[in-house]
Amino acid sequence: MTTDQPHGTEPTSPSAANDGTAGTLVLAGTPIGDLADAPPRLAAELERADVVAAEDTRRLRRLTQGLGVHTTGRVLSYFEGNESARTPELVEALAGGARVLLVTDAGMPSVSDPGYRLVAAAVEKDIRVTAVPGPSAVLTALALSGLPVDRFCFEGFLPRKAGERLGRLREVEGERRTLVYFEAPHRLDATLAAMAEVFGADRRAAVCRELTKTYEEVKRGGLGELAAWAAEGVRGEITVVVEGAPEAGPGDVDDAELVRRVRVREEAGERRKEAIAAVAAEAGVPKRDVFDAVVAAKNAAQKAP
Repeated sequence: MTTDQPHGTEPTSPSAANDGTAGTLVLAGTPIGDLADAPPRLAAELERADVVAAEDTRRLRRLTQGLGVHTTGRVLSYFEGNESARTPELVEALAGGARVLLVTDAGMPSVSDPGYRLVAAAVEKDIRVTAVPGPSAVLTALALSGLPVDRFCFEGFLPRKAGERLGRLREVEGERRTLVYFEAPHRLDATLAAMAEVFGADRRAAVCRELTKTYEEVKRGGLGELAAWAAEGVRGEITVVVEGAPEAGPGDVDDAELVRRVRVREEAGERRKEAIAAVAAEAGVPKRDVFDAVVAAKNAAQKAP
């Protein structure tokens, strides 16, 4: 037998906390820029929640004022610095039957934002987890980039240190899916330069800045070109979309490219022997060919005036 549910409500999971008394964790997407992009259910969930866990309570206050809603539940801060400590408290509230709403400053919780720990802990306790789908910088940038969207992977933020950043990029050097990254504006030029070094200066990319905001901008071009542009200084919130690696068959990669790939791996801390073997496997060529190209480049450099 089925029963009608009132609009905007969900049936309680019969397995929640094993006794049917547990509450629900709701992950709510919030606007990444334009407040008009707030999903219609967001206002109702803000008013309905027993507990609202917010990455920044001041940003939450501005959001509720902008939407014209009033939260009646308890408001708690839930950010990177207290995420581990506060998760058990929220799980306890959920186990007691509370409806907990999790919001971050922009976009979907747990996507490079607080939320993963709480979701994992709730799932472990068999507590129901649902979502209010909303704006996403990842998907918005991907759609606007003009690059292939049928297959993609999200890589989040790259490491701040140059060597670690090169190492992380090297891990996906042969990735054929479109890559999506977040980056801080003051590190954008260094990141694009590193991408140009690892992926090649001509690899297509798009820098998406201030998405859905007044000064939204999408800059498209090769990584080398974009790195030069970013060197002049860029402001705002940044999402970078990079074309995946081309499918190369045997003989499609020239000696200069083989040498460049070996050099990038060595600079990231890999031994030359292992770097040559990895590059050979990626390019589908014999290791001897890569070794000979590296030696020839070294000899040419030594003879150069």
